[in-house]
Amino acid sequence: MADLRLIVGLGNPGPEHARTRHNAGFWFVDALAERLGARFNVDAKLFGSTCKVDIAGKPVWLLKPATFMNLSGKSVAAALRFWKIDPDQALLVHDELDLPPGTARLKFDGGHGGQNGLRDTMRLLGHGGFHRLRIGIGHPGHKDKVTPWVLGRPSGDDETMILRAIDAAIDVLPLATHGDYNEAMKRLHTAKP
Repeated sequence: MADLRLIVGLGNPGPEHARTRHNAGFWFVDALAERLGARFNVDAKLFGSTCKVDIAGKPVWLLKPATFMNLSGKSVAAALRFWKIDPDQALLVHDELDLPPGTARLKFDGGHGGQNGLRDTMRLLGHGGFHRLRIGIGHPGHKDKVTPWVLGRPSGDDETMILRAIDAAIDVLPLATHGDYNEAMKRLHTAKP
């Protein structure tokens, strides 16, 4: 598989959204940038904030779209074009209702599963041929409760579990950066929360 060159955290901009479940993608890229001593800067031409990091000797761009979740594809497509990155060299990180807090899963291709950031990206790219990192946020139990759930803050225990899953996913990034997604998946998917 292709080496990883771009990691996109999906979320909504603004302090009112900062600690919501829906911003798990932002939590991830923020934690990664902090671990690597990098800082995000606004990049208007890419409709978001970016920074460049080194992961296991490979340069990787980080992107946080400023377009709100439902329009994330605009920022993702602009970044892929500008940096001449193929979609299969990108990892989109997002919240996942169907996984419990404390769980993170890597996957390649597939549908959007109702995740609007993925939906918009797939609409603009014309396919889903990119990598995803799904950060479990749990499900409220009924579909009518989904919107307030994803836009709400997790409990202290759930937040701790989500942050542990993020740390475990960051730990396997050197493998993905060098194109060894199978080993990265194996290690992440067998990690204990």
